[in-house]
Amino acid sequence: MIEVLIVEDNAEFREMLRAIVQSGFPGAGIALAEEGEAALRKIKARKPDLVFMDIRMPGRSGIVIAEEIKERHPDIIVAFLTNMDGSEYRKAAFARGADFFLSKESVKAEEIQSLVEGIIAKISDQ
Repeated sequence: MIEVLIVEDNAEFREMLRAIVQSGFPGAGIALAEEGEAALRKIKARKPDLVFMDIRMPGRSGIVIAEEIKERHPDIIVAFLTNMDGSEYRKAAFARGADFFLSKESVKAEEIQSLVEGIIAKISDQ
C-alpha cells in the first residue's frame, strides 16, 4: 500500500486531508507534519511515496522544502495543495520539483483520491 505524508500547518485542513486519504485507502500509512523541518525528519525516518504539502508554512516555504525532498529522494511524489494558486507559485513549484499542484479552493475529495489511486498504480507497476 502507499505511504503518505501530509505537511500542512492548518490542523483542520490537515485532518480533513488525512480523512479523505484514509477513507479511500484504509490501508495507507499516513504521517502528519505541521511544517517543513518536521516533514524532512519524518521523510528520513519513514520514506513516503507521496507528500502533500502547502506552500506557506512556518519556517521555510513548501517550495524550498520540496526542492530538498527531490534532491534527496527524487522518487518521492510531491503534490502541492495550497491557496497560493498564482501562476508565479505554480512555476516556482514545478521548477523546484513538484509533480502536482492543486488549489485548496477548487479541489474535490474525488480528485485527491484519484491522484492517490494513480500513484498506487504507478508504484505497483515498478
